[in-house]
Amino acid sequence: MKAKEAKEKYIASVHTPNHIKLIRDISSKEYDYRRNKTARKFNSIYFNEGSSESAFLAAGSVIEVAEKVAAGELSSAIALVRPPGHHAEHNEPMGFCLFNNVAIAANYLLNERPDLGINKILIVDWDVHHGNGTQKMFYSDPRVLFFSVHRFDYGSFYPCEGDASHCFIGEGAGEGYNINVPWEHAMGDPLGGCCITPDGYALLLTKLLGFAKGRIVMALEGGYNLKSIANSLCACTKVLLGDNFTYNSPRMQPFESTWRVIQMVRDELKAYWPVLSSKLPDNVPLRSAPSYIEPYASSGSESDVEDVSELPDAISSVNVTQVVDDVLSKHITMLKLDEDNLATKNTSSDSVQAQDDGPVVASTRIYDLPFTWRSALSKVYVWYASFGSNMWKPRFLCYIEGGKVDGMSISCFGSHDTSPPRGTMWKTVPHRLFFGRSSTPCWGTGGVAFLNPEINYNDESYVCMYKITLEQFNDVLFQENRLVKDNSEDGKLESPSSPLIGLSEIESVSSNKALHLEPIKDSWYSNVLHLGEEDGLPILTMTCPSTAVAQHKSGELPLAPPSETYSATLIKGLVEGKQLDANEAANYISSAAARSL
Repeated sequence: MKAKEAKEKYIASVHTPNHIKLIRDISSKEYDYRRNKTARKFNSIYFNEGSSESAFLAAGSVIEVAEKVAAGELSSAIALVRPPGHHAEHNEPMGFCLFNNVAIAANYLLNERPDLGINKILIVDWDVHHGNGTQKMFYSDPRVLFFSVHRFDYGSFYPCEGDASHCFIGEGAGEGYNINVPWEHAMGDPLGGCCITPDGYALLLTKLLGFAKGRIVMALEGGYNLKSIANSLCACTKVLLGDNFTYNSPRMQPFESTWRVIQMVRDELKAYWPVLSSKLPDNVPLRSAPSYIEPYASSGSESDVEDVSELPDAISSVNVTQVVDDVLSKHITMLKLDEDNLATKNTSSDSVQAQDDGPVVASTRIYDLPFTWRSALSKVYVWYASFGSNMWKPRFLCYIEGGKVDGMSISCFGSHDTSPPRGTMWKTVPHRLFFGRSSTPCWGTGGVAFLNPEINYNDESYVCMYKITLEQFNDVLFQENRLVKDNSEDGKLESPSSPLIGLSEIESVSSNKALHLEPIKDSWYSNVLHLGEEDGLPILTMTCPSTAVAQHKSGELPLAPPSETYSATLIKGLVEGKQLDANEAANYISSAAARSL
């Protein structure tokens, strides 16, 4: 059937008038010179001259096929539409989604066509991302059972919202009618993060045929690999057409976390769905979660392979990683803090007391172990995201190799591992850049850069990301917080003998988005933020805690524009990183310095 535009009154069942007007007008000549600027106001949204027509056609087409299936004119249907819809919120587009196509169609059947007798609808969202918009639209509606299986990564995977957790089950009359199955990590696929083959999708769809007498409407909602989309959609189309489907299970074990998440979901919902009270099989062979360790130099996520059949054997690569992880875990468990010997470390400006509940200084006996924390963390990779002077690579390398660049009054000590970053890339993050404090020993009079820990999608700050080891990240953290000292008596450097950020802290910051390091809580950069993931590795940065932001707001701590030399370093980073030209970079910095908190 040909595509058909949705009427605005049906779209208005889930979206506000202002939202509808924006999407209706965004492709008009009126927006030719401000279309991109308008898009930047939203989270991961892009507009062009065809956006308006496409959005209305996508929503209308899903309505059309849903109506025909509900009326019995079709046994099932597929809506081949773009843009997708499940991220679109009630009042704004989001995540490539302009209108929430499926929500509009569901509302149409329930509220506009009571004559069709549709009283219950199951929405199954198997996109890798959580369907945040769809969930909110039916959160208190018992007529719609929303089921989303997605990567969650403790809240760090897009759309990075806590309501994708299994604990969010609906409210009011809709309590128990919202089911989230949140995977904790990627599952071996170097392209999309989850190893779902065309046969895998066909199997999922086959299981759904037992519901609603097989009356199914499929809406194409995403996918970035055209060959993979084609193969998977073809497999699902064959299922709906009645082709016999035989699933040949590969020799693959589920992750331990997968089984655990399924049990958590069942426990959360068994009071509402007694069928979930039954016990899961306890003889299923499981494998451990993949670690952040990189056994190979190349990154699978950069693969050019498109055909799923051409992918490398996911099992063998996971097993190789697991062998390394088991060895690492064994030694990490040996790194017990000797709490009786925790000491106080004094910096030149602050006195930082090590607390019993935080690792800063371990007993020197740790070095008697055959496998020190430095050896362990030198095999773990992370992305360090810089928003200040370290955006200029020569300045950042001072923290790795030692030394200083023009404008710096003090040399850096460098890292124990002087290897250069394994990769560099740029991103923008939804955090506010500001300049605080009034002077530093390194840069003299003037403020230095901080990121507000709070997420605000109206803010956009540049970060230059360096792929370094977790050992190097700790050394940068030590130097930023002035925990490294030059012992003038013997010429040796003193630095904390245990890490501030280890594997357990990585898990904590990934789950909670931020980790205020209690042992150095009074230091300027004592708050580690988790900004997401790239290539399966966590993106970390260091900034001030929220308490310091409050002090800056009240005037208890000063806000101050950066010095000329400090500003020049940031400008060099932005220009040489090809993010902005010199004038744009200068305006970016002066604007951040001029805005109040």
